[in-house]
Amino acid sequence: MTIQVELNAEIEAKLAAEARAQGVPLAKVAERLLQEALASRSVLEGTLSVDEFHVMLKSLALGSEELPNLPTENFKRESFYEGR
Repeated sequence: MTIQVELNAEIEAKLAAEARAQGVPLAKVAERLLQEALASRSVLEGTLSVDEFHVMLKSLALGSEELPNLPTENFKRESFYEGR
């Protein structure tokens, strides 16, 4: 389905910047944002389809590939209390 939406200059600039940062077409960013908005609305209502759940998980993971890999020992109980 194709829709046409009038955007003000500020929203258009933000959308274009997001598309450039992700290296994807502007339409794909807009589609993802709509999916996320609808999925989060479903979460608040307590009704979430499997597809909406997957969209939500993908949005949570967005950018996670840039996070550092931490050794497992960093998450041991003792490591949280070192130096106390």
